[in-house]
Amino acid sequence: MNIILCMCWKCGKTIDTSLSIYRSSTCPVCGWDLHSCRNCKFYAPGSHYDCHETVDELIRDKEKANFCDSFAVRSVFTIDGDKGSDAAQKARDAFASLFGGSIVI
Repeated sequence: MNIILCMCWKCGKTIDTSLSIYRSSTCPVCGWDLHSCRNCKFYAPGSHYDCHETVDELIRDKEKANFCDSFAVRSVFTIDGDKGSDAAQKARDAFASLFGGSIVI
């Protein structure tokens, strides 16, 4: 099971991603809009309309709520619920071969 962690772009507090983010959703800490370009995984300053998605219309205020259909919450990082994932285990083995001994988690 993967746990996706997201943060409010304004205050940096963790957002509960188990609930859907709607246009009217706001951060429970600072009160800023969550359904905004600044919280979207496609937000890319310098790209066409500052978005990696193909959008037809410019959204001028990137910090306010909008009606963009391409919105997807930007994940800060994902925690893999399985501690023994292949990549992680290979990294542990490589570390142990370099420095000797095992890593305790």
